[in-house]
Amino acid sequence: MLSKNDIKNIKSLEQKKFRTEKGLFIAQGHKLVGELLGKFECILLAATSDWMQTRRSIPAARVETVTPDELKRASLQQAPQDVLAVFRIPQDSTTISAAASANLVLALDDVQDPGNLGTIVRIADWFGIKHIFCSKATADIYNPKAIQATMGAIARVSVHYTDLGRDINGLPRTTPVYGTFLEGDIIYDTQLTENGVIVMGNEGNGIGPVVAAAVNRKLYIPNWPQGAKTSESLNVAIATAVVCSEFRRRSR
Repeated sequence: MLSKNDIKNIKSLEQKKFRTEKGLFIAQGHKLVGELLGKFECILLAATSDWMQTRRSIPAARVETVTPDELKRASLQQAPQDVLAVFRIPQDSTTISAAASANLVLALDDVQDPGNLGTIVRIADWFGIKHIFCSKATADIYNPKAIQATMGAIARVSVHYTDLGRDINGLPRTTPVYGTFLEGDIIYDTQLTENGVIVMGNEGNGIGPVVAAAVNRKLYIPNWPQGAKTSESLNVAIATAVVCSEFRRRSR
């Protein structure tokens, strides 16, 4: 059973200030909770008896069997599934320099939409990218909407928040730093490496000038047919998928 205080604390995690203060985030639904259990420290899991019967063991500090009505009162969703869980936000000291020295990483410069951010984490997972470095103005990956959009990929991709302008400009000059620009070289005609940083920018303004100063390989995703009147730009998550796909195609 969940107390009124339990429900209040769970609902407070919809707001970033409380997630930061408590170091906790919420996940909801069969697939998402199933993916995160055992990967993140679970301090509370609440589920219906039907869901409980599907699990032999539950790696959580506290487990509560609840009615659908109780779950609905605690949930942040209009139509909650049979389980929600509260996890501890992990701490990770990996640096962009260390991660990009041998592998491909993503860097996000002020991506604002939680859905875009969650989708980019899912894309990174699909293409085997293990680290994403975000500017401090990028949306919070532990926002419930962002977490849901990852579809569990957050269990396999580490998301770091940093002073991106400082850190990316501090990389060794030999580190390939890619970014998408309208004046860039067509990605399909450009030599690509198996390590380095792929920078993706803000939905409306693209890559900001401080981070752009560190980009030493500018890429352009051409429309089709070239020169035709088309949409002004691609959604940042879609553009990330196109770029990551081309990198991985080259390494096959």
